[in-house]
Amino acid sequence: MNELKGLHHITAITSSAEKIYEFFTNVLGLRLVKKTVNQDDIQTYHLYFTDDVGSPGTDMTFFDFPGIPKGVHGTNEISKTSFRVPTDAALAYWVKRFDKYDVKHKGIQEQFGKKTLAFVDFDDQQYQLISDELNEGVSAGTPWQNGPVPLEFAITGLGPIFVRTSYFDYFKEVLEKVFLMKEVGQEDSFHLFEMGAGGNGAQVIVEFNNILPQARQGFGTIHHAAFRVADRAELDEWTNRLSSFQLPNSGFVERYYFGSLYSNVAPQVLFELATDGPGFMGDEPYETLGEKLSLPPFFESKRDEIEQLVRPINTVRSNLKIDKEYL
Repeated sequence: MNELKGLHHITAITSSAEKIYEFFTNVLGLRLVKKTVNQDDIQTYHLYFTDDVGSPGTDMTFFDFPGIPKGVHGTNEISKTSFRVPTDAALAYWVKRFDKYDVKHKGIQEQFGKKTLAFVDFDDQQYQLISDELNEGVSAGTPWQNGPVPLEFAITGLGPIFVRTSYFDYFKEVLEKVFLMKEVGQEDSFHLFEMGAGGNGAQVIVEFNNILPQARQGFGTIHHAAFRVADRAELDEWTNRLSSFQLPNSGFVERYYFGSLYSNVAPQVLFELATDGPGFMGDEPYETLGEKLSLPPFFESKRDEIEQLVRPINTVRSNLKIDKEYL
């Protein structure tokens, strides 16, 4: 088996597609490269925020399920998303930026030898920035060239995801025996696992916690996490591997922008394996990525129906001049 190549994307749930667009675009400086709908629930937006060109491993996506309640953080959940920034100095910039935009944060800290900055959004969704200053392994992406954040401080991709579990021994076995990850560090109740070339873009941090109440999914929580495979052939090999371990899985699912395989690997922990291609550039030009409602070809016949179900959101940016904000 080829090892997993690293993180592919994280998908979370938001209370407001409009507010998350504002937060990710104007505060975090990530680029909306695709405005589409949840293929399993077409009344729900699916927004993809990435680096400048939609590289795999840089992608945070959001659903805005109508009527869903607020989630509750606790044990047994994918609990936090990390974003990579180039240097320790970049974190000092982000402290000032978060203070300017009234983003709640915990100041610069350190874990597993890397400087970090934890923060939350308006839904209490949990994030952190992590410095690549001492990092080796999976390459970072390309910061959004026309975004508001100076390029030397900008987010370049996904860092370690956090999973909080009361079933640590079982979960460790799944990561190591099924997904071929390796435990490479421990600090208190946190265990660091790596896949592929390793580094910030290929890590999972597992927290053992049997004290907190059970988490409950809703807006402000993560829906699933996805890891990278090269292509459909590798994805099919992983389907066979999951089945050989009796892990229930979806088999191949065509998402048009990538191919997918889903598995509930532990209570309230949904993992996806996703192919690196075809990517997000096939149905929109670079200059106007994310500005129109994009639908995969198998949904085009339902465009009129879908456009009636989802409210319009203005995501046009190509006609704006966005100045870099030095603080």
